[in-house]
Amino acid sequence: MRPQELSEDELETIRRYEDFDTIDWIQDSILERNRRLKNVKAHSRLYGPRIQTAIPWILSQVRNAFDAAQSWIVVSLVGVCIGINAGVISIVSEWLSDIKMGYCSDGWWLNQQFCCWEIEGDEIDGCDSWHPWSTVTLARWFIFVTFASVFSFIAAHLVRSLAKYAAGSGISEIKCILAGFIMQGFLGFATFFIKSITLPLVIASGLSVGKEGPSVHVACCIGSLVAGLFDKFSRSQSKMREIITAASAAGVAVAFGSPIGGVLFSIEEMSHGFSIRTMWRSFFCALMATFTLAAINPFRTGKLVLFQVTYDRDWHFFEIIFFIILGIFGGLYGAFVIKFNLQVAAFRRKHLADHAVAEAVTIVIITTMIGYFNRFLRLDMTSSMAILFRECEGGGNIYNLCQSEAQWRIANSLLLATVIRMGLVVVSYGCKVPAGIFVPSMAIGATFGRMVGIMVKAMYRAYPKSGVFAVCTPDVPCITPGTYAFLGAAAALSGVMRITVTVVVIMFELTGALTYILPTMIVLLVTKAVGDFLGTNGIADEMIRFNGLPFLEKDDHAYNVSVDAVMRRDLHTLIETGMRVKDLEDMLSVTNVKGFPILTADGTRTLCGYIGRTELRYVLERSRKQGVDSETVCSFAREHNNNLDSGPSSNIGLGGETPAGFFETSMSQDKLKFWPWVNQTPMTVTPKLPLEIVMQLFKRMGPRAILVEDHGVLSGLVTIKDVLRYIATKKPQHGPSWDERGGLDGLLEEVWTWATGTAYRMVQWGHRLVWRRM
Repeated sequence: MRPQELSEDELETIRRYEDFDTIDWIQDSILERNRRLKNVKAHSRLYGPRIQTAIPWILSQVRNAFDAAQSWIVVSLVGVCIGINAGVISIVSEWLSDIKMGYCSDGWWLNQQFCCWEIEGDEIDGCDSWHPWSTVTLARWFIFVTFASVFSFIAAHLVRSLAKYAAGSGISEIKCILAGFIMQGFLGFATFFIKSITLPLVIASGLSVGKEGPSVHVACCIGSLVAGLFDKFSRSQSKMREIITAASAAGVAVAFGSPIGGVLFSIEEMSHGFSIRTMWRSFFCALMATFTLAAINPFRTGKLVLFQVTYDRDWHFFEIIFFIILGIFGGLYGAFVIKFNLQVAAFRRKHLADHAVAEAVTIVIITTMIGYFNRFLRLDMTSSMAILFRECEGGGNIYNLCQSEAQWRIANSLLLATVIRMGLVVVSYGCKVPAGIFVPSMAIGATFGRMVGIMVKAMYRAYPKSGVFAVCTPDVPCITPGTYAFLGAAAALSGVMRITVTVVVIMFELTGALTYILPTMIVLLVTKAVGDFLGTNGIADEMIRFNGLPFLEKDDHAYNVSVDAVMRRDLHTLIETGMRVKDLEDMLSVTNVKGFPILTADGTRTLCGYIGRTELRYVLERSRKQGVDSETVCSFAREHNNNLDSGPSSNIGLGGETPAGFFETSMSQDKLKFWPWVNQTPMTVTPKLPLEIVMQLFKRMGPRAILVEDHGVLSGLVTIKDVLRYIATKKPQHGPSWDERGGLDGLLEEVWTWATGTAYRMVQWGHRLVWRRM
């Protein structure tokens, strides 16, 4: 092995990104550029006499073609693996959900649907092949609770023992990872394997959580694992994150059967910067995943999701007022769940950190004990939505949903299910098992929306000749309660996640009903307006802030401060010349900073470069192997050498080749040279630059640190964590937040104060009017 190859391997080993750190995107781009130039240089050596270079030239062309197609090959493999994984999870989840109620005598591996395949409809109690565990209600209830408890215990125990990162949804952490945050193991094989096993157990246990959020995490794990098999992606963090972004789109695509919605979700929710190239790869990955899932056909219906429906009936303009009610509910629901779930999360962190398994089992027992006696809580949430979304005509009269005699009893049951599930979602989301909030929110919105639809239909039946219903055609169904459930589900999902366009597209792809695009948009705009009025952020952003992860929001705020109010002034710096190896080793041992500014030796604090901690460690460890002692002088000053200098903008140490004999040459001169690893042109700003512009630099350029200099003199340094710390502690004025306004209690107090003040003014005005008339 040549000396330069040995140096590159060691540098890659030392350069492993540290856990809970942020990526320097500029440095990563330099690394990728130098690798590309190195490959071009290596290929150019193949050209010469045709006889001598024919075979190597052909091989190089094949290698170039493979390298160009490698991204699409990886994206295809990732999409296929995501589709297979989603199909297996769906099949296992259905079987585990039904095994709580009974078993199939024709085959233990068949769930209730396939066991009674010849029976039409969803109420299949009359199927002879399906045997309930008992005919006694109390015994069936006890077995139901027991199975659910066992499922939750196994899932929580596996997560706690083998993969702690498998807990929760994972969307918040993936957003930070795509923004440059490092969490070693979060996308590893153990997390993928344990989450794929425990997710069906959690869904089947009846816990009020969904699989869609965890499905995105599992999909990103698959993307990271598959891409990690290729050097092109394993050595470049930026290219790896392109694959992870595409995988997140595929995860949403297979969860909802919505490839375009998945791409929009990755744009609107997951990624800060989204290039056209990444968009096309995300779309192709989502397409491959949904195609694979359709080939598996887990529900044997030809549909990608269990609650996929088709609406062919038009809506009426008088229904807009009821659509607005659904939108208001979605905004209030999102504010309520986010507010109180954060309080539960704080209580869980303080008191239940060591009792994760007991907490999960307890919540499941409470959920199943309560939910068993409500038909809409006892069913799996996707099955419940499949029933609630249906039209009354064509087999939609399940559980007497369409019977006018039972409409108020059904409405009461739906309202009770809405209230109970809201409370269960608040306490369940965030417990230490795979848990998402997409489907639970949609299920809550569906029960509330169906209740509103039943009430509107009852009003039409009671007053069919009134002016509001005059546009309805006689003998033709005027109100479709299933569409209200559909719109309520969209409102609740948008309210808790604070996404709009993605939900519209997902709902369109679920139903295929172009006529309901406008009602969906109206509902979601009202939901967004209510959420903006209340000042709430999406639950993923709130969990990022709650966990203290380094993530800058997409929205821009005016903080009216300059960067000198945020920057760090007490810095650990290096001198360009005169320092010894011992001094550098002492500096590394007493500090944990990720890089060091380099100043001139004349005492003027003039900035002349920046070197990362990993590069400094690499050179020191490499030189120690060559016998350098602690008293050797170190030099960071750039030296121009025809044999080593490959251009004014190249850094040999940043992904380029370290020439053979470089260390030996340095040591023979009794001086250890660091200049190939020094960034001669670090990103710098002036102290009076507005903080908003510095935040834009972090978002768009992605440096790990920005140096602050005043006329060439180093003044300080600022990182993303410094900005977030300032925002959290100083609370600059950019409008009061939802918590600062007192949450729901504060809102009610504001409304009450406004109402009483208005009433008082109206009474005073009435008294004055009466007095004048007298």
